[in-house]
Amino acid sequence: VQLQASGGGLVQAGGSLRLSCTASGIMSSLYYMSWYRQVHGKERDLVATISSGGSTNYADSVKGRFTISRDNAKSTVYLQMNSLKPEDTAVYYCKIPSRPWDYWGQGTQVTVSS
Repeated sequence: VQLQASGGGLVQAGGSLRLSCTASGIMSSLYYMSWYRQVHGKERDLVATISSGGSTNYADSVKGRFTISRDNAKSTVYLQMNSLKPEDTAVYYCKIPSRPWDYWGQGTQVTVSS
């Protein structure tokens, strides 16, 4: 199983980015898919989750600004990030929770300048 994340970069505050994460080796349409983010030296925090049926949940810090979506035909989950703030700067990871272990992407850096 591999998760390939992309779409990170440098953007000014107030700008937008769209992250993508494509899964291979797994029927991702059957699973929840999530985005996490991690600032160096801190814990990895949940940003957003989408169920196999399309139900979504968000961290309070990103509600109204970020949108998670998925395209099951492409085995891809997206994170549309609008109105970005400097505090959104982090490495963003996609995850498929599974048993006995979770699957993680390699991370993509998002840097928001003030």
